[in-house]
Amino acid sequence: MDAEQLTNLFRRITPALVIELVVVLLAAMVLAWMVQTLLPWLASRLHGRRRHWVLALIPTLRIVVVAVAVGWVVSLIIEPSLRNMVAILGAVGLALGFALKDYVSSLFAGVVAAYERPYRPGDWIEVDGCYGEVRHIGLRALEMVTPDDTVVVVPHLKLWTELIRNANNGEASLMCVASFYLAPAHDAHRVRRVLHDVALSSPFVQLNRPVVVVMEDAPWGSRYRVKAYPLDPRQQFQFVTDLTARGKAALQAIPVEFARVEAMVGGGESNAG
Repeated sequence: MDAEQLTNLFRRITPALVIELVVVLLAAMVLAWMVQTLLPWLASRLHGRRRHWVLALIPTLRIVVVAVAVGWVVSLIIEPSLRNMVAILGAVGLALGFALKDYVSSLFAGVVAAYERPYRPGDWIEVDGCYGEVRHIGLRALEMVTPDDTVVVVPHLKLWTELIRNANNGEASLMCVASFYLAPAHDAHRVRRVLHDVALSSPFVQLNRPVVVVMEDAPWGSRYRVKAYPLDPRQQFQFVTDLTARGKAALQAIPVEFARVEAMVGGGESNAG
């Protein structure tokens, strides 16, 4: 492509064209800011499904704003002909493909994530060993906050290569599990009743969801798991702490003997909830 052909690709720059470009870019920035600021503000005043629905709109609307702005700018700068568009897009695509392969792959994965929605703002997910709440979904990556208040940036590229575990999947309910490890000599039926009552009497429990107590036997004794749902996914750690503390107190009042660490290690079981 010679200089004359390259020049013919673009429109002649005029003051009116520059003003229109600036207006388009400013409008796109203002709209993106409004989407990123006003929708989270609105979601913070909602609960349940409505909150997750509003949060899920944020990445989709931002992609729409960016796509419209880019298309508008390209149509203003490039002379609108099929030949010119094919030439310029082909050159740009080739350059980006080599120079920004991983970045572009993350962008495409972000577009896929916006429609398949394997995670949404407000979801509690685990990616590559990190667990936390999705706070922001960008074009290239998502930000999630761990229980230790650490911000973790995860590129959407992980969508292609890693398992993504979603604890609530856009819902207002998230199952929590509190584990108790007891020595063999105890009344299993009584223990299950006590733990079930402990869960039902928690101030954090969601009463319209099932409460289940599951028992597993091991050579060192028995493992009990109380499965229930908190009122809000953000209360999950308070809920598990409440179940654990009151559950231990209720079991000690029976009384029962808790399993010893040495016996559990010898039996090949770890003390993980």
